[in-house]
Amino acid sequence: MNELIVGKPVLVVIDMQRSGGLSFAEAGMTTMPGFADRVARIRRMVDAARAASVPIIFFAELHRPDHVDFGRELDGDEDVHCVEGARDTELVEELCPSGPREYLIGKRRYSCFFGTDLLILLRGLKAETLILAGELTDVCVHYTFVDGHQHDYYMRVATDCAGGSSQARHEASLDAMRYLQHEALTTSGRVIEALQAHAAPAAHRASA
Repeated sequence: MNELIVGKPVLVVIDMQRSGGLSFAEAGMTTMPGFADRVARIRRMVDAARAASVPIIFFAELHRPDHVDFGRELDGDEDVHCVEGARDTELVEELCPSGPREYLIGKRRYSCFFGTDLLILLRGLKAETLILAGELTDVCVHYTFVDGHQHDYYMRVATDCAGGSSQARHEASLDAMRYLQHEALTTSGRVIEALQAHAAPAAHRASA
């Protein structure tokens, strides 16, 4: 198996919120440098997915203002973050749903599968390959990848579109994901090429 896209793909954009790239004091967590560059690269993938009529699911981590749903999240290195109603919790303007077959899901935990209706949506879309991008590589991206793997999806991560809490954790998580699926790691450029190729047969059928 060396195909980037197997069957029907879905692009999953994880937690690209305004707090990305801010200091720990401002955001309650640390992020690798280069957030703005990752936004730009993800936007190019989003545009390619739209052109190919590939569904896009945007996620935002959200916590209630009274902090009742943080659970054990604050036992580690993170402080209070992603509080509902705060401007920094909003998705960045460039990466918001804006058309048909684009969806927004809020989550209270790290994995996009945990406590959300993602599985129901993916079944409705008949998805087989999930292409992940977003923040943080070693937290929400990693745990979403693992859950997707355990649900038997082909998992792909655009490594230049993921940012970790540190460079070392970013690289360690990518290595752990590749351990589970050898074809997991890719780049935004390869994803865009694959999306264009995926769209070509459908366009040919439509014009026939």
